[in-house]
Amino acid sequence: MKIGILLSCAVLAALSFDALGQESSKPAVQGAAAQAEISYKNDVRPLLYDYCLNCHSPGGKGYNKSGLDMSTYESLMKGTKFGPVVKPGDPETSTFVMLLEGRANPALRMPQGINGSLYRQHITTLRKWVHQGAKNN
Repeated sequence: MKIGILLSCAVLAALSFDALGQESSKPAVQGAAAQAEISYKNDVRPLLYDYCLNCHSPGGKGYNKSGLDMSTYESLMKGTKFGPVVKPGDPETSTFVMLLEGRANPALRMPQGINGSLYRQHITTLRKWVHQGAKNN
């Protein structure tokens, strides 16, 4: 009898702690997501200027080949002469992210002209920006 009561109390306590953990984690997750919003002006544009504009601005090698001008938000969102490269909200099929991650074609991995690739944190920032809707913020 005592064992049954103890087991019942243990199960009830475990369920209570689980429920409390789920309730208390929701505001923290939402708060963390709000803090983690990627800004085009503060987070994305500096990366584009440091790693992309050498080729992807008028007169650059990448611009001449594809027509992709990354010097402004509007021109980036316009895309190439072949179509858009950024699909807001969809980093999996966004050509922009696919090229940064080397998923489209390893020979076309961007940015060209550097050893290796961008730092993982830079790719993650750009990927999150696309996932969050590629806003001009």
